[in-house]
Amino acid sequence: MANGPKICFVIGGPGSGKGTQCELLVAKYGMAHFSSGDLLREEVASGSARGKSLQEIMKNGQLVDMDTVIQLLQEAVVKSHAENPDKIILLDGFPRDIVQAKKFEEAVCPATYVLSFDCPNETMTERLLSRAKTSGRADDNIDTIKKRLKTFEDATVPVLDYYRDSGRLISVSALGSKEEIFANACKGLCM
Repeated sequence: MANGPKICFVIGGPGSGKGTQCELLVAKYGMAHFSSGDLLREEVASGSARGKSLQEIMKNGQLVDMDTVIQLLQEAVVKSHAENPDKIILLDGFPRDIVQAKKFEEAVCPATYVLSFDCPNETMTERLLSRAKTSGRADDNIDTIKKRLKTFEDATVPVLDYYRDSGRLISVSALGSKEEIFANACKGLCM
């Protein structure tokens, strides 16, 4: 895309606070915010042929293929950019691995920034277990949390190394109050 969108991948381990920080960035700066999970659920709810196909895949506990996820993200990015070309677009929790990162950048456009919320595993575990008391989420239990943290370390940390090497990584400590973390994120993004 000529004069393409300003994409900001938002990466952090489970419980690092990336969703909360995205909400704050949207509220203060009017950024667009998309997560692949939300886009998948919206497509299913639309009742489209693609949505019905996705519903079957998800109902059977299978992962939606990467090309479909990237296509949904591309559609959201193109629409958002057409409506407001100056708006920064946050892609929350994406990419999850280096293959997704490269495929998205080939198919859509390069990320302008990669905002990483850095948080020790112990802190993320504590946050998720605390959230489990009220969330009702099936994945907020100690065994699943350990698996999610291991997956993040194995698959997503190499993404951070890749973007650090290209000079596009903004690392923010995810320790402290949400206001302190937000101030650090804004500073990192030069907002």
